[in-house]
Amino acid sequence: MKMLRLPHDKVVLGSPLPWNVRDTEGRLLLSVGHVVSSEEQLAALLQRGAFVDIEEIRAAAGLVSHGVAAPKPATNLFGKWENTTSQLEGLVKDISKVTDFPDRMEQFARQIVELTDHDPDVGIYRTVRQEKVHLFHYGYVHSVHTALICILISRRLQWTENKAMSLVKAALTMNLTILDLQGQMAKQDVPMRDKQKAAIQKHPADAVDMLKRAGITDIDWLTAIEQHHERADGSGYPTGLINPSELAVALRVADVFMAKISPRLIRPALTTQEAARQLFREDKGGALSMAVIKEFGIYPPGDFVKLKSGELAVVVKRSSNAKTPLVAAITDPTGKPVHTSIRRNTAEPEYSITGTVTDKVMIHNMPPERLYGYAEVSADPP
Repeated sequence: MKMLRLPHDKVVLGSPLPWNVRDTEGRLLLSVGHVVSSEEQLAALLQRGAFVDIEEIRAAAGLVSHGVAAPKPATNLFGKWENTTSQLEGLVKDISKVTDFPDRMEQFARQIVELTDHDPDVGIYRTVRQEKVHLFHYGYVHSVHTALICILISRRLQWTENKAMSLVKAALTMNLTILDLQGQMAKQDVPMRDKQKAAIQKHPADAVDMLKRAGITDIDWLTAIEQHHERADGSGYPTGLINPSELAVALRVADVFMAKISPRLIRPALTTQEAARQLFREDKGGALSMAVIKEFGIYPPGDFVKLKSGELAVVVKRSSNAKTPLVAAITDPTGKPVHTSIRRNTAEPEYSITGTVTDKVMIHNMPPERLYGYAEVSADPP
């Protein structure tokens, strides 16, 4: 793959990209068909370093030279999830310029709900497999992933749609004033500095103020953000409140769990199993923490496991039994990689899971489409 730096004048704002945009290591930043909507978004992309495969450029140019408009390929489910990061960034980067922010955030939140409901296993897979997440984007990715967990909690506890939507929108906007700071902190190899700590301490109130100025009046949404770092024992912040709202507690549980399983430069991510154990202890087995634990299961999608057969496999789908998910084997019984992943039902004794694999180098660059049977560019999910 020969890469060329993306020129500013080759991106038409408001029009679908005719090629994929990648970073210096060839990892996907924006999928073909993604729409860059603002100069600010484009400038941020170029500043980070954006490249295009020269063969994709030639292919798109060849179509145009023959009088054929380059088609807009449909994006598979993984591509749709990938695009949510830049969509959120474009929506909240400068709220003061978004005249219809409440409606647009409602629309974006419903998009996240639809993606989750279409295949929650794919959503969970993305939260567990974050090897390729750019730490620069940590704040935005974390918000989307936390929103996914909030949806799972809401579905598990059978909350009303209005209650669930307030929680999802709170997850997407809880860190409005520190999104870029979160990215900076994720990339630093030293503990939080005093100035950063001060910004963290006051971000709930600052986010609420910003949302109110943008026209948000949903009290449940605003209260969840204002109180999502408070704790019932009074040890939370910013006010030491001892009776935070139910939505605030749910948001904190989702936020904390997601932070535990997300990597940062200063420390690796916890396994989902260890994060679940810590969450259970901290919440004393409460309904909200148990909702998260039950939704993820013992071996959630994205986990790298070893089977009794000797094969190594990636979990792709949960089952009714938390111990026996569906997996995609990526090696033969001797540990040698295979070209086509094979589905295994771990409820069958010969393919039962014997443990997790700690060395994940083998799966760092493996496209999830291969594991799930999607084409890299395929028909839109319904």
